[in-house]
Amino acid sequence: MEQDVFRLHYEATRSRVEAALREQIGRLGRYADLREAMEYSLMAGGKRIRPVLVLESCRMCGGDPELALPFACALEMVHTYSLIHDDLPAMDDDDLRRGRPTNHKVYGEATAILAGDALLTAAFQTLTQADLPPQQVVDGVACLSLAAGPDGMVGGQALDMAGEGRSLTQGELEQLQSLKTGALIAAAAELGCIAAGGSQEQRAAVRKYAQCLGRAFQIQDDILDVTSTDEELGKPTGSDRENEKSTFVSVLGLDRSRELVQELTAQAVAALDGFSSPDFLVWLANTLAQRTK
Repeated sequence: MEQDVFRLHYEATRSRVEAALREQIGRLGRYADLREAMEYSLMAGGKRIRPVLVLESCRMCGGDPELALPFACALEMVHTYSLIHDDLPAMDDDDLRRGRPTNHKVYGEATAILAGDALLTAAFQTLTQADLPPQQVVDGVACLSLAAGPDGMVGGQALDMAGEGRSLTQGELEQLQSLKTGALIAAAAELGCIAAGGSQEQRAAVRKYAQCLGRAFQIQDDILDVTSTDEELGKPTGSDRENEKSTFVSVLGLDRSRELVQELTAQAVAALDGFSSPDFLVWLANTLAQRTK
């Protein structure tokens, strides 16, 4: 029964995020097909793990999740921009994302690039709309810009591209994924804590939780890339192998990768010991570790 309650809460929170994203995109002007291309990818669904994590981290730290919605939307805009660019022919050259043709397949490469650029820029405009004390807004901007930039997601993508065609060590792979995937997931939890006015100790704890969650999430992604199908995942499987990219499965093997997902999930849960109501985020970590798509 408890599992059903958490699942329903997750779906309700995801629906609230969807409505807020639709409201944000609806405020934009129309210039050729730019807004349509932005909306095509932003409103394509998906798990919305990052914005849900913002809102639930805010709740756990004693804040009002409604006040954290601009932070949640901004983070999802940045994530969506990264997916649009990641799918481009110059990057991973993927044709399918969330069960639909990728942005550049529908709107062309130039518009897809501009849609990504526009989402990235609009994200920081959205951050500043938060009805929070100025210092918390500034801290939110600093948090997201660090996670999304050269010392975060973009740096990880650069390492990813540079690593094609050669075998990476486990250390190199962990650094790559902690930047490319983990940085935004860690920022999600920290943004929620910032919106709640949480302490530095709370920020450190939710960051630790999300860092472990992000690593487990990526390893599970690598596992599904070799054990699932295109139809089940809604995106191409086996693309890492085709692009000669190292993954946790190729470096550690399938069995050890599965063990590591469980170990990291346990570490994520342990990071929340100091909070009075971490139950939903504990459930989320365990659910993501067991996901099949």
